[in-house]
Amino acid sequence: MTTKTASKATLSTATLDFLRDLAVNNNRDWFQANRVRYDAAKAEFEAFITRVLHRINETQPLGATTAKDCIFRINRDVRFAKDKSPYKLNLAAGIGQGGRSSGRTDYYFHLQPNGETFIGAGMYQPTPAELAKFRQEIDYNPAGLKDIIEADDFRDYFPEIWGETLKTTPKGYAVDHPEIELLKRKQLFFSHRYTDKEVTGPNFADELARGCGLVRPYCDFLNYLFYDEQPEDGLHP
Repeated sequence: MTTKTASKATLSTATLDFLRDLAVNNNRDWFQANRVRYDAAKAEFEAFITRVLHRINETQPLGATTAKDCIFRINRDVRFAKDKSPYKLNLAAGIGQGGRSSGRTDYYFHLQPNGETFIGAGMYQPTPAELAKFRQEIDYNPAGLKDIIEADDFRDYFPEIWGETLKTTPKGYAVDHPEIELLKRKQLFFSHRYTDKEVTGPNFADELARGCGLVRPYCDFLNYLFYDEQPEDGLHP
């Protein structure tokens, strides 16, 4: 896809309408009967993610990452699920160098109608070792993280904080620790929701790339902490 074509890629009401209809017809017969609609939505979503990658790549090199590297399958894994509905009710992408399977902390974009579209990033399912590193960092140097997540522009854009929190004090830390609420965190994921009107606007890819830029320092912080990965600018997050 050329830069000129990517710059025109937008999301349409037709794609949102397909997802709305899928929500009330989540079965294989309906899906196959509406395969043309799905293929159109999928192609549109791929073109849109290509545009977003192009914009992010202007400030954060993503290498040879393509939209196909980023986009998740719409099929659900129902092998161990009580809910056997075969399809997800959203289109989603893991945006960052290497795409959805990079193993890094990157940006998660979730497209779903009725105001359920969001961009998010953060500590989602940390390993015990990663969680221990996170808590150790909060114990030794809380300012590094707090300067990022308590910045006005960050909190204005990412007001929603998602994730599990311990009900008790984590082992090895005092109950009166000044950062006890952060230490109790098992997950720390920030998100920003968009209205359907915003999603179908002509400049939504630019807005989404802006949101990724705002949450990038937090991703850099986690990637440095967990994987000793230096940010592209070479500075400690």
